[in-house]
Amino acid sequence: MDPTILLDPEAAMEESMEKILELLEEKKYFMARDELLKYNNADIAEMFEEMLEEPERLERTIVVYRLLPKDVSVEVFAYLPSDDQLKIVNGITDKELSYIIDELDFDDKIDILEELPANLVDKILEKTPKDERRLINTFLNYPDNCAGSLMTPDYISLEKEWTVERAMQHIKEVGMDAETVYTCYVKDTGRKLIGIVSLSTLVVADDNRRIMDIMHTDYVCVNVYDDREDVSEDFKKYGFLAMPVVDKEHRLVGIITVDDILEVIEDENTEDMERMAGIIDLEQSDQEYLDKSVFKHAKNRLPWLLVMMVSAMITGAIINSFENLLSSVIVLVSYIPLLMGTGGNTGAQASTLIIRGLALGEVELEDALKVLWKEARISLCVGLVLSAVNFLKIIFIDKESWLIALTVCLSMIFIIVFAKAIGGMVPLLAEKLGADPALMANPIIASSVDMLSVLIYFLMASLILGI
Repeated sequence: MDPTILLDPEAAMEESMEKILELLEEKKYFMARDELLKYNNADIAEMFEEMLEEPERLERTIVVYRLLPKDVSVEVFAYLPSDDQLKIVNGITDKELSYIIDELDFDDKIDILEELPANLVDKILEKTPKDERRLINTFLNYPDNCAGSLMTPDYISLEKEWTVERAMQHIKEVGMDAETVYTCYVKDTGRKLIGIVSLSTLVVADDNRRIMDIMHTDYVCVNVYDDREDVSEDFKKYGFLAMPVVDKEHRLVGIITVDDILEVIEDENTEDMERMAGIIDLEQSDQEYLDKSVFKHAKNRLPWLLVMMVSAMITGAIINSFENLLSSVIVLVSYIPLLMGTGGNTGAQASTLIIRGLALGEVELEDALKVLWKEARISLCVGLVLSAVNFLKIIFIDKESWLIALTVCLSMIFIIVFAKAIGGMVPLLAEKLGADPALMANPIIASSVDMLSVLIYFLMASLILGI
């Protein structure tokens, strides 16, 4: 990498990107390639993403890609998103594609083959050695949401009878092809996992000691069909860099490394954010925002918008039923948005914290009463402070009567108490029913709190104002 880039990497990349795009326009492909090679492979992949965005630049971008050194082209390909990988695949020869597939790490190879068209996969597998072809087909058949779809068979396995010296020699022989050398896995007859040993342990141990004497048998492993999200929780809990994957007979079939789990965590966080916003994607597509069609965006957003629209109709009906009250004291109308907004915000705060607690294992279903009691005390503290501020505003700034101020502020306290209770309980109820709390919480809370806010406000006005 060019050392001058380290001074201000972002500015340097932007400047280089502009230069590369100009060189593409002028068809100076070798100069564009040389400019790219000033950066590391991850940065080059990021620059290719921008180059591949415009269809009119596609052919010229493919030319530059084919001019990259072979080892660089493989690494860059692995960093690219699947859509851009397909663009590259469609622009290079079968021989070049076969080379890339052969050189990729096994888990990256599986990810790419899952995205390629079936006829292209068949063509690649035809040129693959029989044993590897059988292994690839096995991995391709695992469901997308299970541990098997994340794992790689490129791990270092040791025999329990080996000495440390023999084990270190084996690591030197196969280490370059392994996903990680920092943890080695000890197998018994029948490929059954019986222990793990770290590289640091091997380095400091006496050469004549046997592996069975220094291995750890209290390891943590996951089943090949465990849910990906559960596996990511295990990684976060234990802080591992890699974790062994076993089948139902406890045979070691692969390992999962932390870099693959980071992608799972990102996908799960994105999914939760979309669901909390009321965006439902039943196909769970990993397409980016700009790549999705307008129709698909609309289809994903409509369901909860329809639910919330119906709830707004019910809220409107409640307001209409108190028409006489509103016509008598018209100023009451001006405080409706304040109360509904405050209720919605406080409910959303509670639900967000409870959903996070459920996701991290900090809150359990049996904690429902504890959650309710805590949110009740929080809501009283919050409600009293907000109501006091509003009471002073209504009296001294709005110049309204103390009865109007009392109506609004007592309503606010009750609304906040109920909103906090709903916000705390809805995620727990969803979890109890086996539904996704992130999907159900915000739309249900928003619609129910709005209706409840209006109802409490008008009932309180009728009671205090005697209308």
